[in-house]
Amino acid sequence: MKSNVGGMDKILRILIGIALMVLALFGAIGAWGWIGVVPLATGLFNFCPAYKLLGINTCKR
Repeated sequence: MKSNVGGMDKILRILIGIALMVLALFGAIGAWGWIGVVPLATGLFNFCPAYKLLGINTCKR
């Protein structure tokens, strides 16, 4: 897996993922909040499969 997520994109993914999971944990948005695992994982692993398919790369070279 070649990194394709970087910079501000990575930070936003991690923050949004954590926020969604916390809201789900407290029942504010229901079970759908656990979808926050996806942006959290893509931010932590610096790789987004959708970016790969679309040819997008926000990682500095």
